[in-house]
Amino acid sequence: MNVLLLNGSPHARGCTYTALSVVADTLREEGIETDIVHVGHKAIRGCISCYKCNELGRCVFGDDAVNELAPRFEAADGLIVGSPVYYAGPAGTLVSLLDRLFFSTPFEKRFKVGAAVASARRAGTTPTLDQLNKYFSLAEMPIVSSRYWNEVHGNTPEEVMQDEEGLQIMRVLGRNTAFLIRAIRAERERGGLPRAEERRIATNFIR
Repeated sequence: MNVLLLNGSPHARGCTYTALSVVADTLREEGIETDIVHVGHKAIRGCISCYKCNELGRCVFGDDAVNELAPRFEAADGLIVGSPVYYAGPAGTLVSLLDRLFFSTPFEKRFKVGAAVASARRAGTTPTLDQLNKYFSLAEMPIVSSRYWNEVHGNTPEEVMQDEEGLQIMRVLGRNTAFLIRAIRAERERGGLPRAEERRIATNFIR
């Protein structure tokens, strides 16, 4: 069992990484392997809706981030995405990556678990979490909650480590993620996942 954690901050060892590290430490204590990948410093362009991924099975753009992450995402039991707050939303680079990663990958994502973590000096965390959680909900990925919204506060990693409530939220998130992964795996082995409808119905409110 393993969880992929994405650090969407441009800072490799900043506040977002600090929060994700607490989650990862807790997951490892629970027997779950973890992999924190720094993506926030990469030059990642947005999706252009070319649909070439339907033909290729991968994103048409050759940057190393999206297509490199795809097999790691496919192999993972869970995905935790961490972002700093920029203008009351997630970092733009991370959004571009997630748009393409979720859209271009054909593998089954349903019942992988997902969670978002937001790091802010002061405010903007809840709209950031709302936006990030939509990737999981659209892919039928159960969203893991904690005892409060999954956020930490501080302007430096040292300040984040003084956010006692935020650190507790990260630890609870790690334990809840591990529990949900184990529960889903056990139910899959016992009776299988809920039946998926083969044909997706997509309407545009006109027809």
